[in-house]
Amino acid sequence: MSMAHGRHPFILAGAPRGSEPSPHGANTPVARGPHVRPCSLVKDQRLLTQGFVKTGFLAPYDVKKLVAQETESLISRHAVRREGEFAETGGTPRPMHNVRRAEIAEYGRILPLLYSSPGLREALAVVAGEDVLEFPYPPKQFVITELTQSGDTHGWHWDDYSFALVWVIDCPPVERGGFVQCVPRTEWDKENPQLHPHFVSRPIHSVELRPGDLYFLRSDTTLHRVYPVTGGRRLIVSMGYAARRDLAKSLSHETMDALWADPADSRPAACDPAARDTASRGTEQESSQWRPTSCGGTPESPGSSSTTT
Repeated sequence: MSMAHGRHPFILAGAPRGSEPSPHGANTPVARGPHVRPCSLVKDQRLLTQGFVKTGFLAPYDVKKLVAQETESLISRHAVRREGEFAETGGTPRPMHNVRRAEIAEYGRILPLLYSSPGLREALAVVAGEDVLEFPYPPKQFVITELTQSGDTHGWHWDDYSFALVWVIDCPPVERGGFVQCVPRTEWDKENPQLHPHFVSRPIHSVELRPGDLYFLRSDTTLHRVYPVTGGRRLIVSMGYAARRDLAKSLSHETMDALWADPADSRPAACDPAARDTASRGTEQESSQWRPTSCGGTPESPGSSSTTT
């Protein structure tokens, strides 16, 4: 399968059999990627009213299979365990395994090519109704997260930039936590996040997910979380994108750095290497199980850090 010129062939295909239909119809510019003029297209209103849109129609089965194969390979070799609670999002937790952009870019091929595809951004612009740009903060352009232990979650949070495209590789059934929740049209105050007033003043949309799903999220104005899993596994690739208005924002990135830092850089120099241990991720492969640890062997206070999906 050729990926020449940075344009992935899935942009040239219509909606695959068995996927949800395009909200714009099978013969819209989504299926004619090279001819898309994003700024002339009307956005999918669900991005405003619900905070997300399912977009599985963007990629046929063979592309999803390539993404899944590469993601499974990367998570089996480069997963790092993270645990923490983050003050900037009201103390919400992030127990999970993840793989950083650096490892994906070095050892992967499909995911970096997909992310940099102009055709993919053009297709997303049809849904967004505006230009969709590469993330101006490289460490969060594309990342992998995996939830395997009971209680693992990507807790309530917002993102710094406008959009996220999430590829669902594996997901438990809904009764085991196989869904996401979104509260649209909300604002993030990092100094005083105040999550609970949003829960009672806005509708909470819950969306069941299955392996092979994609969804596009208006992530800076949608408070969202992955419901805690109680069985099975949730494995996803998250690709972050910006709108033009984001380029003028003055943003700090401590929220992202906390979750996606290099474990070796984050560990105090005087600490014993035993602060990083290994344990099973619930699969045949083993991976590094790491969390910020003080030299005394107890977790560092998470109060000065935060994260986003």
